[in-house]
Amino acid sequence: EEISRNKQAIAAQYSQVFGGQSFKTVDNYDWFKDINYLDFLRDVGKHVPMRQMLARDFVGNRLGEEGTGLSYAEFSYVLIQAYDFLHLYNEHGVTLQVCGSDQWGNSIAGVDLIRRKTGGEAHVYSVPLIVNKSTGKKFGKSEEGAIWLDPAKTTPTQFYQFWINADDAGAEDYLKVFTELDKDTIEAVMAEHAENQGLRVAQKRLALEVTTLVHGAEQTAVAVAVTNYLTGATSIGEADDASLQALRQEISAVHSPQNGSIVDALVRADLATSNTEARRLLSGNAIAVNGVKTANETFQPSDFQNGKLLLRRGKAFKDSALVELGE
Repeated sequence: EEISRNKQAIAAQYSQVFGGQSFKTVDNYDWFKDINYLDFLRDVGKHVPMRQMLARDFVGNRLGEEGTGLSYAEFSYVLIQAYDFLHLYNEHGVTLQVCGSDQWGNSIAGVDLIRRKTGGEAHVYSVPLIVNKSTGKKFGKSEEGAIWLDPAKTTPTQFYQFWINADDAGAEDYLKVFTELDKDTIEAVMAEHAENQGLRVAQKRLALEVTTLVHGAEQTAVAVAVTNYLTGATSIGEADDASLQALRQEISAVHSPQNGSIVDALVRADLATSNTEARRLLSGNAIAVNGVKTANETFQPSDFQNGKLLLRRGKAFKDSALVELGE
């Protein structure tokens, strides 16, 4: 059931990213579920030379002195992926497989199997893994701080802010890889970015383009609005219902009367662990109301803008809270 849900979710994500273009999804379980092991060895195994498999970099690395070892199941995976390519070639006329560079060996095995079994020609288009030039870490689900296409795992606002915070060194590459902007447009964006990197022109355009591709224009507009409220670029008093709902997903939300206790609000919003810490943060000039530092222990009626204000500890967006009028 879980695998079925995941497959449906992935298909929906492709539909969004492909912008409504027509495409067909297939499931290799459909052609593997009834396959006989002996038939597989006869029809596939005998066409894959051991010397070729052992020459793969990942096999050598795993079997070497510093390697972690390799199970038979992992070793056989190359045969499964190769057979997938052969099946798609025979049944759907597929002649091109796209992969990350780490899948080159498995993918090229399919090209070789197609040639040996059918005499036909197929190709592999591999792309380098994307690496953060500042940290040296790859973009991937196993990395710390990974982002997900699923809005239940990474909200559109968090997704947008990830790209806003992209490193300067990689911004141009990310624009080329992750957006559909043409060469002239990217060059123009980077020229404007170079004039004042502090404005983060490249990152803002990157965030706008990628979030729109993945989550659509409507959710992107909300993500931009929420980010502007959190940064103080737009008054929280202008927030509409959709933005407020999204904002409550990102940060704590509490209620307070007009002259309510800031100390109490900090504790209830988990911005302070106790009243004592809250008072220490206030006296240490670490608390801001609507972006303005305060040492007051109570809110003023003028702090509320259309019944709302933003309370922040320090500078990070995540250390903010929405305070709304109420008991």
